[in-house]
Amino acid sequence: MGHKTALYDQHVAAGAKIVDFAGWDMPLHYGSQVQEHHQIRQAMGMFDVSHMAVVDLVGERVRDYLGSLLANNVAKLTEPGRALYTCMLNEHGGVIDDLIVYYQGPGRFRMVVNAGTRDKDLAWLSDHAIDFGIEVRERVDLAMVAVQGPQARQAAHAALDAEFAERVKLLSRFSAAWNGEWFVARTGYTGEDGYEIVVPSAQVVDLWKALARSGVVPVGLGARDTLRLEAGMNLYGADMDEETTPLESNLGWTVAWEPVERRFVGRDALEAQKTSGVERRLVGLVLEGKGVLRDHQRVYAEKGEGEITSGSFSPTLGRAIALARVPVGTDGMAEVEVRGRRLAARVVKPPFVRNGEACV
Repeated sequence: MGHKTALYDQHVAAGAKIVDFAGWDMPLHYGSQVQEHHQIRQAMGMFDVSHMAVVDLVGERVRDYLGSLLANNVAKLTEPGRALYTCMLNEHGGVIDDLIVYYQGPGRFRMVVNAGTRDKDLAWLSDHAIDFGIEVRERVDLAMVAVQGPQARQAAHAALDAEFAERVKLLSRFSAAWNGEWFVARTGYTGEDGYEIVVPSAQVVDLWKALARSGVVPVGLGARDTLRLEAGMNLYGADMDEETTPLESNLGWTVAWEPVERRFVGRDALEAQKTSGVERRLVGLVLEGKGVLRDHQRVYAEKGEGEITSGSFSPTLGRAIALARVPVGTDGMAEVEVRGRRLAARVVKPPFVRNGEACV
């Protein structure tokens, strides 16, 4: 048995299929993964994402600390509530984790990191905090629910305190507001609009039920994966890891090269790779005919061989799609080895779906 979130009993009562996810017992789906996928694209749904770690970072030198650890630059965050997506790198430029960091005010930031990297992230953050006098607080007392879909924001407002809801309505994308321990960010991992809501674990069941009364239906992590793949969003441990850099993972846009004097961990390795030229890149694939694209299938193209990092059936497009790491210069058409046969696939630039509509 794995760890259980405060919503575990709600999932079981709703008939969820429970699976292990990074050591947590989490809902894969509540009946039909494809139906849940369409529910998010067309209306709204809610995910229990309490397995992810919320970490508060406190100290006078916290900006300097994060400036040395993150590839993106927290100096961009000047207004409380603003957020950015970034990678945290090792000395070789490999991705320790991808995460979102929020500025909450002088001397205070909040970070949300992946469940599967929780332990190593906390160890890395703590080891580097000593020199800067930073307190690293893992908020095990908090739970998180993601409400996503074109109708999600309006439904979520009804589940919040009325005065707080008025402030939340004004949030722009990648920003957050809070009321005591309730923290609402206009972020997500589906390619749709919505919120990620952090609340005390003791209150998350009430939030879940309030959202349900507003018409929001529960959705499992299976649909979350197909949604993020359609949106062209990387999955840690599949599309990037400690052996791959942001420049090889379609994440070069998350690296802040200026100012040049900001020497974050991994910068030297990235600069060397940038100078010598990246040999591999992450692209999208759309299967031309019938078949299923899966992780680790071989890709063959004019420039050489590659490998699928994430593959699945796209419910929105009605065909198989994938992210694949291939030699730089790969374009046009490629072939994927599926059960001993080479099937034609079109090389595209992600995302595959935006705002519920095909874009490839």
